[in-house]
Amino acid sequence: MGLVRSRAAALLGGVALALVAQQAAQAQNVNATNITLLERLVIGAGAPKVAINTPQAVTVLDQADIDKEQADTTGALFATVPGVTVVGSQRQFGEAFNIRGIGTTENSSDGSRVIINIDGAPKFNEQYRMGSFFSDPELYKQVEVLRGPASSTLYGAGAIGGVINFTTKDASDYLRDGNSGALRVKTSLDTNGLGTLTSAVLAQQVTDTFEILAAGNWRRRENVELAKGGELAGSGFDTLSGLIKGTGHFGDNNEQELSLSYQRWTSDAKDQAYAQTGTSSLFGVTDRAVLDQTAVLHWENPATDNPWVDLKVNLSYSDTQNDQTNHRYALGAPRTVIGPVNPAFPQNVTADSILLDTRYGYKTWQLTADNTIEWIGDGFENYLTTGFAASTQDRTVVRPGTAIALPAHPQGTENKLGIFAQNEFIWAEKLTLIAGARGDFHWVNSTTGAANIEGSAFSPKLAAHYELTDNIGVFGSIAHTERLPTIDELYSVAAASPGRSAPKSTSLGLLKEEANTIEAGFSLSGNDLLTSGDTAALKTTAFYSDLTNLIASNTARPFGGATVPYYGNIGKARIYGVEVEASYDAELLYASLAYGITVGDNLVNNTPLTTVPQNKLALTMGIRNVEYNLDMGARLTIADQGRYIVASGPFGADGPADAYATVDLFASWKPETGPLAGTELQLGIDNLFNADYRPNLSIDRSTGRTFKISVAKQFDW
Repeated sequence: MGLVRSRAAALLGGVALALVAQQAAQAQNVNATNITLLERLVIGAGAPKVAINTPQAVTVLDQADIDKEQADTTGALFATVPGVTVVGSQRQFGEAFNIRGIGTTENSSDGSRVIINIDGAPKFNEQYRMGSFFSDPELYKQVEVLRGPASSTLYGAGAIGGVINFTTKDASDYLRDGNSGALRVKTSLDTNGLGTLTSAVLAQQVTDTFEILAAGNWRRRENVELAKGGELAGSGFDTLSGLIKGTGHFGDNNEQELSLSYQRWTSDAKDQAYAQTGTSSLFGVTDRAVLDQTAVLHWENPATDNPWVDLKVNLSYSDTQNDQTNHRYALGAPRTVIGPVNPAFPQNVTADSILLDTRYGYKTWQLTADNTIEWIGDGFENYLTTGFAASTQDRTVVRPGTAIALPAHPQGTENKLGIFAQNEFIWAEKLTLIAGARGDFHWVNSTTGAANIEGSAFSPKLAAHYELTDNIGVFGSIAHTERLPTIDELYSVAAASPGRSAPKSTSLGLLKEEANTIEAGFSLSGNDLLTSGDTAALKTTAFYSDLTNLIASNTARPFGGATVPYYGNIGKARIYGVEVEASYDAELLYASLAYGITVGDNLVNNTPLTTVPQNKLALTMGIRNVEYNLDMGARLTIADQGRYIVASGPFGADGPADAYATVDLFASWKPETGPLAGTELQLGIDNLFNADYRPNLSIDRSTGRTFKISVAKQFDW
């Protein structure tokens, strides 16, 4: 930790001194042409504003970031986002998200602590030893990460960790001036696992006011090789994904927008490890066919001539199905036989076993609407946003040929209604005050005959940002949020596990989880620091969260084998830390830094919180040639050992987490003239020195050196 902190301090100190020196001598240069990471527009935190002026820790990844990463899974996109860790494994079905120490694949309820949206459609999946999000990075042009519970106002009570918003591509992203259509084809290859991607995007301006996009991707990979040697079993995959999206404009000045999109991702994978979130032969192998679908109908009317109307309405449908069949304990072994104890798996495999052929599903319909009223006066601006979100979610378990339920994955329906208001007041273009509150109500029904549950949650917040000068800003916020228990937490039951746990009943008496969070920070920015037209920015956020009534699986072994609830409010914790983002951009040089320190304490037993990631620094530096549109650079990632060492055993991994340092290289060439105009070439080397390590939130060790190449070509008409 000392090494990471000292290097970060030196880097940040140099940037800070340069910025402060410059701000005293000059005002912000509005003619600067280079846009840094912190000057990107944030649209998910209320009224649109750039990241550095948002009184919340936010990161925006754009299309260039996504292309440069050449990611084969969505989790790989977040390598340079402070406070965000992808947990689970590099298996296609094994990824989930952790923000500020909130999130783990071994606790299914974490899917509701970190909210994930695609174009406003909520994505949610809970299943034992499975990830929570299934998609392809090639479908998206932007990703926003909103860290901390302040996002609960707009996205739902319970966003204790934060919110991740994925935005799909549009036809207008490919249509160039003077052209009405475009076809972009792309192919990629990486050497580790011989991964390939074949992709095509068709964009067409049908009329002056209507455009349509169709995109398709075929991605495949064999098992990846580990840095220490050997393969990561079950990490190969074969997926198909696609997106069709139509967007029309109408009304006065064609400012109203109506769009309809449908996204589909599917993978039919044989001989997959049952435990997708980390290597564990204890659970054997199975065949999985996963289908994920998302449909969104969106309408917005900015009504620029009417300060009382700025309306957005979103109707979405999400369907995730996982069809598991043909379980066995080893490749070539016979099917599992219901009956006595299996020596390879020390539990009775009965008719309610999670290992039998089962189709798991989540279907969610959601309708959201919000309107912003604008009031602009002499020296001030005020934006009041009010809205609601209504949704219904069905959690299903289907077993072909039998009506036997699966107690460990209970079925049910959750109906939710959220009502929210957020007011943003800006005075003299210096002081911004944001106050918001949200009330969420849910009604949960079980298909097993258990009692229905009703509940409500309340999430208020207050945030402020003040510009001391054109180059220095300070901000702070206080937020409270409450998370309602999920279907899984309320209705799961389990038989006794000899020598391990007592029989478990439903958990109908669960209380809401609560989080109280304080954030404070500062930002620095400047222009013409080292050369004319350059720009630099730095934003530092410190946070502290008190978490109470945390819901966790009950491991009690009461005297006499008495039944205990499956889940209980047995957790209390505090999480605090610092996140730093800095960036520099000039005509020839650019650099960015992401640094996160997170500390978590389990206050029940006074031990380090086991879900907190290692402290990590990611430093990216690059050079470019504008004339030839060449870009090349390197990323250094350094992580300390962390406070928590994963214990060895059948459900974990042997040995402690490792401190590590890795180097990645990248380069791109995008000629704009000549016979190769419209061509894009991306090159990369991940883990250049083949570093062997195990992050503290991973059961598996690191993958080995990987060479990547992507070639794309766009044809216009």
